[in-house]
Amino acid sequence: MRVSLKWKFTLFLAGLLLFTVAVLSTLILQGVARYQREQMEDSLAQMVKTAQTRITGQYVTGTRIPPQTFMSVEGQKLAIELGATSGTRVLLYSMDGVVAGDSLPMAEKADVADALAFALQNKIAYLTEGDTLHYLAPLQGPDGQIAVIQFDSSLLAQNSFFQQLLRLFVYTSIGVLLISFLFGFFYMNRQAIAISRLKQETDRIRMGQYLTSPGLLRKDELGDLSAGIFEMNQAIKANIQTQKQFFDNISHEFKTPLTAIKANADLLHMYGDDPSLVRESSAAIASESSRLHELVETALQLSALEKYSLENRPEVIWIDQLLEELSVRLKGKAEKAGITLRKNLVPATIWADKDSLIHIFLNLMDNAIKYNKPHGEVIISNRIVAAHLEILIQDTGIGIPADERARIFEPFYTVNPDRARQTGGTGLGLALVQQFVEKQQGTIRVEDGPNGQGSTFIVTFRVYTPKSSNDCLQV
Repeated sequence: MRVSLKWKFTLFLAGLLLFTVAVLSTLILQGVARYQREQMEDSLAQMVKTAQTRITGQYVTGTRIPPQTFMSVEGQKLAIELGATSGTRVLLYSMDGVVAGDSLPMAEKADVADALAFALQNKIAYLTEGDTLHYLAPLQGPDGQIAVIQFDSSLLAQNSFFQQLLRLFVYTSIGVLLISFLFGFFYMNRQAIAISRLKQETDRIRMGQYLTSPGLLRKDELGDLSAGIFEMNQAIKANIQTQKQFFDNISHEFKTPLTAIKANADLLHMYGDDPSLVRESSAAIASESSRLHELVETALQLSALEKYSLENRPEVIWIDQLLEELSVRLKGKAEKAGITLRKNLVPATIWADKDSLIHIFLNLMDNAIKYNKPHGEVIISNRIVAAHLEILIQDTGIGIPADERARIFEPFYTVNPDRARQTGGTGLGLALVQQFVEKQQGTIRVEDGPNGQGSTFIVTFRVYTPKSSNDCLQV
């Protein structure tokens, strides 16, 4: 059977309070009972002491006779006298266990044989019978024990007080239970409603109904949880939108070369006897197939980079030397496109994976060449800002509009799709670059190019400071 959270908390709180009250009540009642017993024992001990003084005085001042004879002669008189003095029933026993005196001879006698046996052995004994306490104590003479005295003390007042106190605690416990149950129910009902709202929020997110604001505005853990759920909701919503955009883009990008391949295949089927058309269509099919293959390879690479932690072998990298090497690789392509490569590099080291850096800067430098203007320039430079190294790849090309810069790192997004198709761009290069940069604990941003022309991509890493000269090895 399913029990709601509010009932669990309410019953737990009520049970805890009831247990606490019960324990405290038990301890207090035990303390009261112990105090009453001690007070009565002290009172009876004082009465025994008074009786001892009276009987001893009577025994030693008169003619010395055996204790048993003394008790048989004086016992009844002494019992009546001591009963009147103490206000309780008094019985005197001789050493043979026979009643020698009773202040209330007509009253029914209790069976105190066991307690009397202890008292005759010079020990104090008592037993409780209903609302009466029978207290038996030995009486001493000059030569040892001479008798046993019994006080019958009423416990009615003590028992009545104890019962009243017990009822008070019972009623208090019931009241505390009811009040705590009601307060606990209403309080926990509020908490349960809040938790239920959080559950409803998660159910809405699960069904794709995204939240527009946090469901709970509270300054406690539930408020923090609600804020966390809302942030998760925003992240999921953004990821779903990004995923949808990704599939829309990849569908479009795959559709274009496939359409071109199908169209040229149809031309070959229809005009296969035209050598010129065959050559043109074959070249177009080969070109579009290469583009399609590149799209698939790049998409797989991006997917692997996002899902798996690729092998990362960080080392000390002299960034100026690495950029020099990469510029040499691209020198031929730049000259063929009529682009001038300029470098303004200062020696600096970072701690990163070399293969990842090569991919990052080859892609950025290649883009700077492809999307440049005829007779343009690509400027490769670096600078140290505080504890960070900034690497700048600048071009004098067509540039990127300011409102497009936030999206250029999205997969398959291109500023100019037609030009990207002409240059063989897939819209995945910068998405890969961003992934590689972030895996090296760096950042990347784009700004205007030199003199407001073209674009400047700025990649930032933390400067590596070697602990000793042996740590700084050139690569």
